[in-house]
Amino acid sequence: MLHGKTALVTGGSSGIGLSSAALLRDQGARVAIMGSSGAKLERAKAELGADVLTICGDVSSIDDLMLMRAELERTFGTIDILFANAGVAAGTPIGSTDEASYSRIMDVNVKGVFFTVQAVLPLMREGGSIILNTSWLNQVGAPGRAILSASKAAVRSFARTLSAELLDRKIRVNAVSPGSIETPIHRGSGQSEQDFRAYSQRMGAQVPLGRMGKPEEIAAAVLFLASDASSYMLGAEIVVDGGRAEL
Repeated sequence: MLHGKTALVTGGSSGIGLSSAALLRDQGARVAIMGSSGAKLERAKAELGADVLTICGDVSSIDDLMLMRAELERTFGTIDILFANAGVAAGTPIGSTDEASYSRIMDVNVKGVFFTVQAVLPLMREGGSIILNTSWLNQVGAPGRAILSASKAAVRSFARTLSAELLDRKIRVNAVSPGSIETPIHRGSGQSEQDFRAYSQRMGAQVPLGRMGKPEEIAAAVLFLASDASSYMLGAEIVVDGGRAEL
């Protein structure tokens, strides 16, 4: 499906990013992943294979993004697919959220996405596909999630505005909107597997389908948006949340 194409996945060392990178690779793409932890990138490379390019950097750093682009250009020359997946999540109650917490979420989730796209555009071939990772939270009013939800609503807006801006290059920009997915971002520090399973059951009970989602279920939507199968989609959002934002 993706033979002859190249892809970059940010936040690609775990969770949704890792599953998406694996599926894009399995479908024939040459894949690069970017992450902020060298140790996690080493583990991801061992899982994905030696042919996968790993790039260590923080998407909120313009300098790191420029180094990322240079490495992509040296290795691949051009790219066809970008999955701007890197993000952070935390509760931000209005009465107790400090400026540092606000800045961290906005710097990674909004600034990071915007400047990741800007960085790779000079390398992106005509007809390429950009997929942005937003969230079911952009559609609902979840108490204590104001900043996270706002950051993901901004990413949803990017899918529309960047699509319009890149029409002349035939580059499609779409979004995937995950619900509660079983990824490391939901695991507490030092949390046992038993405790996480109990947490997963509690979270899953809030979802109409009765469970949390799997990273592979989001990866399937990413593959669709990356491929020519979605060639008539532009500025759209695929919601994969077990019905949580809709029912």
